[in-house]
Amino acid sequence: RLLFVGINPGLWTAATQTHFAHPVNRFYPALLEAGIVTEPISPSAGMTDEDRDRLRARGIGITNIVRRATAKASELTDEELRDGGAELAATVRRTAPKVVAIAGITAYRAAFGVRAAVPGRQAEPIGGAELWVVPNPSGLNAHETVATLAVAYRVAAEAAGVV
Repeated sequence: RLLFVGINPGLWTAATQTHFAHPVNRFYPALLEAGIVTEPISPSAGMTDEDRDRLRARGIGITNIVRRATAKASELTDEELRDGGAELAATVRRTAPKVVAIAGITAYRAAFGVRAAVPGRQAEPIGGAELWVVPNPSGLNAHETVATLAVAYRVAAEAAGVV
């Protein structure tokens, strides 16, 4: 029902094979505070099968725009982001979530060529799904807190019927 989309895997994520796995990433604490998950998830050593099962049972999926791991998303090219955006749209058409929540306005603008986009619900759907752009939970996005991320993530989750 709800597909969260990161920009690309960080090096820690690639090493653990777990999305948003870096210890200072606020993604899972924000999901917990928002009521999207009901039990803490600590993925820094790799997400457990039980964690994955609980996410799937709630109708939550996680993917990225670009598959290539980097230390920082700023290492990606606009071409990689555009190609990843096209691949994401195909994935959404195939998997049919109700809502897609892309975490990162700058990456969204580059991937989909919507230079004037602002965070929140987007006018144009993606692959038939309602599209939201939410804040990136990376520790590099220092002006966001777990509380502000939780508010943004909850709105998208409510639209998907997850909470």
